Amino acid sequence: MANKRPLEGIRVVNFGWVWAGPVVGQTLGFLGAEVCKVESRARIDMTRNLPPFAEGEPGPNRSLSNHACWAGNGSISLNLKKPEAKKLVLELIAQSDVVIENFGPGVMEQLGLGYSELVSAKKDIIMFSMPAAGLSGPLKNVRTYGLSLTSLTGLDSLVGYKGEGPTPVENAYSDPFVGILGAFAILAALQHRDNTGTGQHVDFSQQEAIMQMVAPAYMDYVLNGRVGGTKGNEHPLSAASPHGVFPCAGEDRWISIAVMTDGEWQGLREAMEHPEWAAEDVYATSKARQANIDELHRHLAGWTAGFDDRELADRLQGFGVAAAPVLNVADLLDDPHYKARETYVEVTHPLGFRETIYGSYVKTSAFDADIKPGPVIGQDNERVFKEILAMSGERYDQLVADEVIY
Repeated sequence: MANKRPLEGIRVVNFGWVWAGPVVGQTLGFLGAEVCKVESRARIDMTRNLPPFAEGEPGPNRSLSNHACWAGNGSISLNLKKPEAKKLVLELIAQSDVVIENFGPGVMEQLGLGYSELVSAKKDIIMFSMPAAGLSGPLKNVRTYGLSLTSLTGLDSLVGYKGEGPTPVENAYSDPFVGILGAFAILAALQHRDNTGTGQHVDFSQQEAIMQMVAPAYMDYVLNGRVGGTKGNEHPLSAASPHGVFPCAGEDRWISIAVMTDGEWQGLREAMEHPEWAAEDVYATSKARQANIDELHRHLAGWTAGFDDRELADRLQGFGVAAAPVLNVADLLDDPHYKARETYVEVTHPLGFRETIYGSYVKTSAFDADIKPGPVIGQDNERVFKEILAMSGERYDQLVADEVIY
């Protein structure tokens, strides 16, 4: 079949919430999986209450942030405090391939939906659990969000102004990071099931996934005994000089510049038209530049301040220097590269308003990803319960009235 997506025919039941769990579903959805987010009006996911809201009107179905991070997920609404809701979700799992959850250890068991219950419903089910620090170990019950996870991994200790204390990472970058890595783990589990006929319970520690971002500093400690700390924008291993972000013309405009080799330094000198200060012996070698990096950065900042950020980046690139404008959030939507690659796309939400969400970061020559905004609560109820589970209309209406489907 033309444009057949690799995960077509795979059904995913997603108990994930906030951002990390939905991004796992989003990634699998890009690959063609049918993803059903399980939620309820009895306990609204916190991202549904995050502004901004479509057309300025607050509501759990109108959060633009929610629609971006939940893109690709469908939604069924079940109040899992009701015994009948648990039976229904197990019926759906019996006809599914993957179950995702990012609660703390033990929560799914408390709901009566632990791995043993899921295996009873579907022998080869793949259960993907992604608690903060894994399902075992002294920290298994730690409560975190994306911000505190970066502290646990050592990442925050490396972020801050030179010589000062840590400045924690501003946003919950760990959530989408572990979401995409988690989707890869599920692909591996699906491959294993295809090869062996058996499912498995995947214990995915978000903490251990994020620690990959600390790998260079970790290796520096293991090999050299150095404990990394805050260095501003300097290279974490002192392997590049200059290496930083420098002011440009205009209000709050900046450019990043990194010079790794003496050859690149010569390219930067040519781009600057050989100022006298750059010819001094204290900048002749990488080691010398590193020893005098503060003064080097001051000289460079004085030069970059007279240029437009994009024009200067193009100029430096022409001389073989790694340089890029520091785009702000407003720049991203108008950036010609992102436009050409459809990194952000405008879609029509089922409620009728237009909104901008993430495009697919999965791009191949074999298929196009299916881009859909995050769902209205329960938008797939009738299809799932009446078609997949073959529920009668009368029973469906009664379960809605009883707030089991809610």
